[in-house]
Amino acid sequence: MRGVAFVHLGIVYVLWGSTFLAIRVAVREGSGFPPFIMAGTRILAASAILFILAWLAKQRLRPTRRELLVVAGAGLLLWTGGNGLVTWSEQRVHAGPAALIIATVPIWASLMDAYLDRRRPSYLLVTSLGVALLGVAVLSVPFLTSGVRADALSILTLLFAALSWAAGVVLQSRRPVKLEVYANAAYQTLFGALGILTVSLLLSEPAPSPVPEAWIAWAYLIVFGSLIGFTSYLQTIRLLPLTVATTNTYVNPVVAIVLGAILLSEPMTVYTLVGTVLVLLGVVGVFRDRFRARPTLAAEAEAAD
Repeated sequence: MRGVAFVHLGIVYVLWGSTFLAIRVAVREGSGFPPFIMAGTRILAASAILFILAWLAKQRLRPTRRELLVVAGAGLLLWTGGNGLVTWSEQRVHAGPAALIIATVPIWASLMDAYLDRRRPSYLLVTSLGVALLGVAVLSVPFLTSGVRADALSILTLLFAALSWAAGVVLQSRRPVKLEVYANAAYQTLFGALGILTVSLLLSEPAPSPVPEAWIAWAYLIVFGSLIGFTSYLQTIRLLPLTVATTNTYVNPVVAIVLGAILLSEPMTVYTLVGTVLVLLGVVGVFRDRFRARPTLAAEAEAAD
């Protein structure tokens, strides 16, 4: 079971690292896509596909009242507050810096989890999170010294998006539902999309007129971000400890920067190499701490069989 969980985590590492570039392509100046319309429509399209997949797989599509409240809350926190605000911010913030700021999610999630459990985080966990965050800071140096600028509101919005995403992860880890993965993802993306499109309506966003590159990015986000990536993410939350499941936000900036160098010819510097090593060391420390501290619910159930 743990091997399957790590496969899903690896998928999230790669695919969600690439989505920062796709979002940037879809909403940057001249793309023709208003940010909330772009995010809401692609998530709504993914939700429709997920409902079809759940129906074909004969998964239960009638959640209980409790399950509906959980998936609605998670969808609004993850997709409306998290992804929606990231998409809005990437009009002005490049993909690399955006991914770097979202990398604070494991810190907020770990602190929320520790507070709710009324326990102090272990020394190894705090040190590992600090090392990974230092790696993120090192990775950010080229962006801070290259003349790239973003307004304060966009930066604050990204920090709020990270807090919202962390709260959504904690909610799901502490209030698991018995819906199978396609049905679970379908409902979360549905509520998230409705939340984002409501924001779009309130802001009176103009009608979209996307350029071809923006359409390609939109389609990529549906398939690889919302369908494959999100269903894998739900599996990692179900099968792995919270602080391990959220390590993707430390690895995603590395993937985003490497892909930026390959696809957009952005330079690879010594900061990139050092930062990557620090991030990976921090992730290894988080893994060691959480698997030494306590088994997951899935592992406990497996041991009981």
